Amino acid sequence: MRWTRNIRVAALLATAALGLTACGGGSDQPAAPSKGGAPIVVASFNFTDSQILAEIYAGALEAKGYPVTRKLNLGSRELVYPSLKSGELQFLPEYQGAAITTGFGKEATKDAKAEHDQLSKLFAPEGVGLLNYAAAEDKNTYIVKADVAKSKGIASISDLKKLDKVVMAGPPECEKRLPCFKGFKDIYKLTNATFQTVQEAGPRVQQLNSGAVTVIPVDSVSPLVGDSQYVALKDDLTIVPTENVVPAVNKKVLDERGTDFATVVNAVSAKLTTDGMRELNKRVDADGEPAADVAKDWLKQQGLS
Repeated sequence: MRWTRNIRVAALLATAALGLTACGGGSDQPAAPSKGGAPIVVASFNFTDSQILAEIYAGALEAKGYPVTRKLNLGSRELVYPSLKSGELQFLPEYQGAAITTGFGKEATKDAKAEHDQLSKLFAPEGVGLLNYAAAEDKNTYIVKADVAKSKGIASISDLKKLDKVVMAGPPECEKRLPCFKGFKDIYKLTNATFQTVQEAGPRVQQLNSGAVTVIPVDSVSPLVGDSQYVALKDDLTIVPTENVVPAVNKKVLDERGTDFATVVNAVSAKLTTDGMRELNKRVDADGEPAADVAKDWLKQQGLS
């Protein structure tokens, strides 16, 4: 989904030829009786929320005896999807709206259940199925500095028309994606807006703080959302679809592993909330805890490990 976290160039280079390598830790809990069979390859995109989710689902499966191989921080959909469709990657925590708009180039319905049905149909010919979606969302949110918002009366993306000049900083793919800068131009008709490519999330925040840029995209689970230094702009024309978390799973795995497997995964999804994911993201991004450790703690707290 996301284009709002640090792109790890080394990871992109390492996986560009799809020589995908496993990373992430296992569990320190007593091992459940093994379900046997080939390891289920659990993947993530290259941003914090995706990695945490992958660790959570992987840990829950391991706790029930399913063998798992982790292949995390792999990059954007452009890199990950070919391997998901080929079966090299078998389990990917996805975000429904972004999967539809970015993964398949379609317009999302902007309703969670309808998006689930829409995405299921899009994935079906590729041999990929969906399990239950979660209440948790991680969607693009646009923030400006609070002092600018107050002095100029800016509360929504449309309000950016009040400014003489708007500069958005974002990763390169944002410029051509409708839920990002392309939507600012094509839907909001912000003729005063220009785009500046800034690959890493940290420098984007620095440029926003310095006043070099006006607005940046961040994840809705980012600790910056709700920070008093910033104002999250209302997406009043709804360029960003709903982004409920949903496990996309290779159909062969679903068929071979059966209902017990689906029950384990659906139990995780039932516990995921946006506020809860924001706290987990804060522990990783702000407090520096490893995603694997944060995931283990969450599973233990939820009684899923």
